[in-house]
Amino acid sequence: MKKVLLFFSVLAIVASSCQSNSYEDLALSQIAIVPQPQSIETTENGTMVISSGLTIVAVKEEELKIANYLKDYFAEINWTVKVKEDAPSSNFISIQQKSIGSDNIEAYVLSISQKGIQIEAANGKGLFYAVQSLIQMLPLDGEAVKLPVMKIKDEPRFAYRGMHLDVARHFFPVEFVKKYLDMMAFYKMNNFHWHLTEDQGWRIEIKQYPKLTEVGSVRKETMVEKNFNPYVGDGIPHGGFYTQEEVKEIVAYAMERQINVIPEIEMPGHSLAALAAYPELGCTPGPFEVGTIWGVNKNIYCPSEETFTFLENVLSEVVELFPGQYIHIGGDEAPKDRWKESAVAQAVIKREGLKDEFELQSYFIRRIEKFLISKGKKLIGWDEILEGGLAPEATVMSWRGEAGGIEAAEQGHNVIMTPNSVAYFDHYQAGPEGEPLAIGGFTTLQDVYDYEPIPAELSKEHQKHVLGAQANVWTEYMKTTDYVEYMVFPRMLALSETVWSQPEVKDWARFQEKLNWQMQLLDARNVNYHKPN
Repeated sequence: MKKVLLFFSVLAIVASSCQSNSYEDLALSQIAIVPQPQSIETTENGTMVISSGLTIVAVKEEELKIANYLKDYFAEINWTVKVKEDAPSSNFISIQQKSIGSDNIEAYVLSISQKGIQIEAANGKGLFYAVQSLIQMLPLDGEAVKLPVMKIKDEPRFAYRGMHLDVARHFFPVEFVKKYLDMMAFYKMNNFHWHLTEDQGWRIEIKQYPKLTEVGSVRKETMVEKNFNPYVGDGIPHGGFYTQEEVKEIVAYAMERQINVIPEIEMPGHSLAALAAYPELGCTPGPFEVGTIWGVNKNIYCPSEETFTFLENVLSEVVELFPGQYIHIGGDEAPKDRWKESAVAQAVIKREGLKDEFELQSYFIRRIEKFLISKGKKLIGWDEILEGGLAPEATVMSWRGEAGGIEAAEQGHNVIMTPNSVAYFDHYQAGPEGEPLAIGGFTTLQDVYDYEPIPAELSKEHQKHVLGAQANVWTEYMKTTDYVEYMVFPRMLALSETVWSQPEVKDWARFQEKLNWQMQLLDARNVNYHKPN
């Protein structure tokens, strides 16, 4: 046996030949799996042929779920398959839930013999990820494919592998969210951070507060490009929201793909759309209107009892819709101007013995955390929640570089790394000449690929608090689904390898070669993407 790394000298052949999908052309396509598996072993000459008419072998409930998922995929490429309890002598895929000797709940083993394919994992997660690797080896149409006899042993490096989507700045329909989840699953990403509320729009139905969507989901217009001063608006209303039934549908769809959905309900800042609907929640009388320009607004929730009642009622509906353990409450970019001027805010500072408005924000977050804990949930916030003192059990998303993540980890808090230098997919990835308008910044595919989520400054004792990493997709300038896809792909592929694969199996040159095949897979799924040099 020898490691598959020795086979990468043939990548140039694959890259040039896989434009057609013939039987022989795809014989080596297995080396283009993204993210790179931890271990691949292959024999010198053995191969097997998989083709239409195959049998999927499954018995247990989890096995059958994965078998039916795979059967649906084969239907898309016009292969006929049968799901049975017994394996034939050849041309089969056996899915078996069993112990494979790994403590990682997402681990799997994928073995290819001359007779068939064996998938093994301790649970549905591992089985599902094995299927994603298998699908990346299969043809794009109905022809047969020859695969080498091989064994993949694989498991993720990090438990948290995230992608974010801002649907508040620009709203995107349910079908696109599902497509986004499909692509996350394909590249073994397992946490979808759904940014649902903002100054520019409230996107989730809350039945106790109907004006959040009646008023807060629609802005009268949107600023044209970057015309801040003088302001220029497009005169076109923009709106949309997800009903609770649609939210349930999306959450269920994600769960079938081993993805946890983390909703973000922003507080105390980025709350202008909510204030437009319920102005009594502000520190000034208003009136407020849903934001039409990007940036930070001084109008934020006032820390009154009325506000806390409102937020607890909102979160009570939210936690019923999202079965995962996390609720994201934002906590970023909350100017303290209104609190400094507010008798209500100053009275809370005095009553609680707080030093200043930063400690008032900490009080605000701690109070919300206590409520979420009472509902069996954990709080996540951006790294600004460190200011004034971190809530006792909070998880920190470090976006302003890594300093906040380091500080939180050293305090014993869990951390998700998402530094804007490498993990903001609203940044330019080339140009900017010839590229669509972006918020700024410059984050190349290689920047994402080369990122190391565990900061060198962290001691081994504190490294365990780094759960993983996430890329953020802020949509101020992304008006269409094609635009979002162009900014996300192929950078999502680079991130997937960064958070799944161990550093010693990553290889930038090999990853670039794998993109030749991966771009065909993106084409087959009608995904728009940037073509890197």
